[in-house]
Amino acid sequence: MMGPTRILIADDHAVVRSGLRLILGTQPDLEVIGEASTGEEAVEKVIALRPDILLLDIAMPGLNGLEAARQIRQQAPQVRIIVLTIYDDEAYLRQFLEMGAAGYVLKKAADTELVDAIRIVERGEAFVYPSLMRQVIDSYLKQPPPSHDRKATAELSAREMEVLRLVALGYTAQQVADQLYISVSTVQTHRAHIMEKLGFRSRAQLVRYALARGLLQEPPN
Repeated sequence: MMGPTRILIADDHAVVRSGLRLILGTQPDLEVIGEASTGEEAVEKVIALRPDILLLDIAMPGLNGLEAARQIRQQAPQVRIIVLTIYDDEAYLRQFLEMGAAGYVLKKAADTELVDAIRIVERGEAFVYPSLMRQVIDSYLKQPPPSHDRKATAELSAREMEVLRLVALGYTAQQVADQLYISVSTVQTHRAHIMEKLGFRSRAQLVRYALARGLLQEPPN
């Protein structure tokens, strides 16, 4: 008889990790073998513990979830990654699916969807939160948004580019402020200028713009 599915939880909020442990702890066929609070720690623990499944948040301090996932796919390709996030955004979904993630679950639905998602992914299938999959399908039925040339990017200052990247990665204004050592109001001002310069009205447009230009790659040290 096979043992329980071994799971590693990577999220920077201790209360979220505790909640996930409670949800998974009720299932005899699932076992949480460790936790990580940063992207770097997630990579290290995946290599050390070799879980069957990694539950991975997108916005974490240090190495972001996207880059952590890429490194894990390179160093431990057998580990199945389920993205667990607050972001109901098909641009994030596409990016993670392209780099090999097996599932995408919204945190607000974790209590009803997560256990099923883990079992589906463990069987070698893929799981995407239903409402988000509808967004993906709808996006293929619509005309793509107008493209922006390099001139628009060139109009952004170096600091605005930093803010754009972090916002597109899913960081909150407070997290961006902490990363760049500036105030929250300054972050909000930069974001407003970025939206105005690029002619955008939503964060989803920022995400798609950043993804299309490779701005979400982890910068070299």
